[in-house]
Amino acid sequence: MEMVRPAARRSVGETQPPLPSIYSLTLDELKEWLVAQGEKPFRATQIYEWLYQNRVTDFADMTNLPKRLREQLASSFSITTLKTVVKQTSKDGTIKFLFELHDGYSIETVLMRHNYGNSVCVTTQVGCRIGCTFCASTLGGLKRHLEAGEIVAQVVQVQKALDDTNERVSSIVVMGIGEPFDNYDALIKFLRIVNHPKGLNIGARHITVSTSGIIPKIYQFADEGMQVNFAISLHAPTNELRTKLMPINKAYPLPKLMEAVRYYIEKTGRRVTFEYGLFGGVNDQLEHAEQLAELIKGLKCHVNLIPVNYVPERNYVRTPRSQIFAFERALKKHGINVTIRREHGHDIDAACGQLRAKERKEETR
Repeated sequence: MEMVRPAARRSVGETQPPLPSIYSLTLDELKEWLVAQGEKPFRATQIYEWLYQNRVTDFADMTNLPKRLREQLASSFSITTLKTVVKQTSKDGTIKFLFELHDGYSIETVLMRHNYGNSVCVTTQVGCRIGCTFCASTLGGLKRHLEAGEIVAQVVQVQKALDDTNERVSSIVVMGIGEPFDNYDALIKFLRIVNHPKGLNIGARHITVSTSGIIPKIYQFADEGMQVNFAISLHAPTNELRTKLMPINKAYPLPKLMEAVRYYIEKTGRRVTFEYGLFGGVNDQLEHAEQLAELIKGLKCHVNLIPVNYVPERNYVRTPRSQIFAFERALKKHGINVTIRREHGHDIDAACGQLRAKERKEETR
C-alpha cells in the first residue's frame, strides 16, 4: 500500500465561500448566462471543451475566448479544485483520495480498476444523516450537501490523475459518502453534466446511482427518463431486520420501498440492482437467502452480494467465504441473477467513510 500526504489542512470554515462553481452549470445554463452577458451561446461549447477536454483550472487559459469574457467568467465563477489530503494506493490498483473542500471539510473519492475500464466512486455529501448501523460515512452525521460542481470536480480530479498514463474514466458509481437522493437536485445536475457529450461524456449506462431508499425520490427519479443504472442498498430481506440495520426503514418501510421499486421497473423498463452487504451472523444465513428470494421474485433485478469491510467503529464481522458462496447458491436455486462483488482496496481504508473517519476525527465524532 502506498500513501501520500501533502501539507496540513485548513481549519473548517477558515476560508470565505468561493464564487459559484462553473462545474455546477449544465451546458444550457451556461448558454443562458452567456446570452445574458451579451455573448453568443456557442461560446458555451468552447468553455465546456476547455473545462472537460483540456481540463484547465484558470479562465485565463481559455485562449479562444475574448479577454473580456475570460474576465467576466473569472469574476463570476470559480473552477473548483480539490486539495488532496491523503492518497492511498492499494496493491490491486485501487486509489482512494481524501479531498479537502474550500471550507476545510473532507470527502472521499475512489478510483477502481476493472478489466473493462476505470470506475470512479463519488461522494455527494459531507457526512450522512441516514444512520446505517454498519457504515462509517454516517459517523458524525451530516455536515452539508455538496454542490453539483463539487461532485463533478471529483471526477475531473481523478481524470487528471489518469491523464498521466493516457487512461480515462469509463464509468461512475454514485455510492460514496452520503445519500445521493438526500441531495437530489445536485445529483441530477451532476448526472446531466458528466453524461453530456461536451462534458465528460460518460455514457448513461456506465453510471450507477444508489439509494438507501428515500421513496418519494425513487418515484421522481423514475420519471426523469434517465438511462443510468439504479441500485437499492437493501441489506435485509425483512422489515424488522432492515429497521435494525438501517433506521431509514422506519420512515420508508420495506413493503413501501418494494412498491416504489416496482414502479421504477415498470416506468423505465430497466433492471434494478439490490446491494446486499453480508454481516456475519446477522443477515447471512440460508433462511435470509430464502426470504430475499421470496421478496424479489418476479422482478427484473440483480443481486450484488457484498462481503463487508471491517469498520473499527462498528461491531459487524465478515461472513466466512463458504457462507457467502452458500448464500449465492441459495439465490441461484430460485433463479435469481446474483454476483459477489469483487473486493477493491482490501489493504487500505476501503470501507465507505473509513479513511475520513480515521484522518478527520473532529468531523466524525
